[in-house]
Amino acid sequence: MASKLFNGLILFLPLLSLVTGHENVELNQYPLVVSTWPFIEAVRAAWRAVDGGSSAVDSVVEGCSTCEELRCDGTVGPGGSPDENGETTMDALVMDGVTMEVGAVAAMRYVKDGIKAARLVMQHTEHTLLVGEKASEFAISMGLPGPTNLSSSESIEKWTKWKNSSCQPNFRKNVLPENNCGPYRPNNYLDLSDETCPDTYQNKISRLPQVGLHSHDTISMAVIDRTGRIAVGTSTNGATFKVPGRVGDGPIAGSSAYAVDEVGACCATGDGDVMMRFLPCYQVVESMRLGMEPKLAAKDAIARITKKFPDFVGAVVALNKTGEHAGACHGWTFKYSVRSPAMKDVEVFTVLP
Repeated sequence: MASKLFNGLILFLPLLSLVTGHENVELNQYPLVVSTWPFIEAVRAAWRAVDGGSSAVDSVVEGCSTCEELRCDGTVGPGGSPDENGETTMDALVMDGVTMEVGAVAAMRYVKDGIKAARLVMQHTEHTLLVGEKASEFAISMGLPGPTNLSSSESIEKWTKWKNSSCQPNFRKNVLPENNCGPYRPNNYLDLSDETCPDTYQNKISRLPQVGLHSHDTISMAVIDRTGRIAVGTSTNGATFKVPGRVGDGPIAGSSAYAVDEVGACCATGDGDVMMRFLPCYQVVESMRLGMEPKLAAKDAIARITKKFPDFVGAVVALNKTGEHAGACHGWTFKYSVRSPAMKDVEVFTVLP
């Protein structure tokens, strides 16, 4: 009898070893950090946090906050992307893929810590999104520093040059300015049927050129922590010379970022005014839920946008729960950053349109 038990144990041990080994393979894929663009220091900061045992949410906040402090490419954090009035405002979001809780702020004035303010909305309110000066008041009441002037010498210089160029180009359309820089009125505000207004004047307002790396961008980051929990976060100061009050896709869950614990996550960047109409990150995650691999899910989400807007510029990164990641883009060459246990440092991946 003892011999039979012993032989059975011998047969059982290899099976136990295989199961345990399989679990180790999965656990060795985590933690994992993925971010739009070569924002290497931000990814390193998130990696240090999550590798040290921090949660996915806390690590995302750490990474995006670092990008805000470094003013990544002038498009994240204070001191960049002035609006038509020369003011810099903040948009940010954080999402917990386990609880599906979201905290976000939009067009927030006077507070430089966008991602931390977003987390405070998630932690201390039943709301998802706070906007404008009231978002600033809330953030300050919760302990963040402010009010703070979010402009910088660089942003003011950029804005001054734009003003001296008759505020051209800009994001207005179908309007006429009373002066070079407004105020603006719809071009049918007066009866123009007699063509008393010269065509050259009617056509003076032109849209800004295509979104570029240094004119409008976002850090969008996903983190899977050691326990397999997933979170995403974003931060941006929006489009340069935007119409005051404009909110892009940065603080919109499902557009700039989205995460579902049992599926994966998505990060996006680009022309937020177009992207937010399609919720590309929600689309990516739902496609992966249905079994589509990250590369195809990312390409499908971009294709849905370009079918309607062929001049669109943007990109998405898809990440599933097994650690597989891939990007897709249109209108530019896109790069994204990754740090995993198999890497000695952050690696940057290039995606061609």
